[in-house]
Amino acid sequence: MSNSAISIRYAKALLSIASEKKQVEQYAEELAGVAAVMEREDLLRLLLDSPTFPLQKKTAIMHDIVEHLGLNSGMRNFLDLLLEKRRIAYLQQIDVNYRKFADELSGIVRAKIKAANKLTKKRAENIQKGLEKQTGKQVILSVEVDKALIGGLQAEMGGKLFDGSVKTQLKRIADTLAKG
Repeated sequence: MSNSAISIRYAKALLSIASEKKQVEQYAEELAGVAAVMEREDLLRLLLDSPTFPLQKKTAIMHDIVEHLGLNSGMRNFLDLLLEKRRIAYLQQIDVNYRKFADELSGIVRAKIKAANKLTKKRAENIQKGLEKQTGKQVILSVEVDKALIGGLQAEMGGKLFDGSVKTQLKRIADTLAKG
């Protein structure tokens, strides 16, 4: 089974549990928190993924993490299952897939905007409203500045990139001129 198939299966199972308990967003935040700790701490990740390190010790370490982060018992049980089945290495991808499925369930679309200059709050809200009108879904917008764009915007939403940057337009002109 591929990495993607494994992470999708676990993400869907966790989403099913979370939606039964009506805690989809709480589980998303908790899972993201654990994934961030695992990504940040290389030694911890290697230790928990080690086939030679005893499961009881891995579980004790994970319970300390769960307690420190203040996670609920459902998340603790899920993390215990990942350790028991030796799937903890898939945690990052499970987090990504869980967020995607949770957003679909909630009718949310995430859009990432790159702009050459900082956008005003009003401009960002107008872009968000326009995207919501176009998709018919709630849009959560993240905006970042990329000076390399020279001007204009790039928007990434639903796996598609909409590029209205000056940089790309100049590249197209240069390609057209090169072709003759």
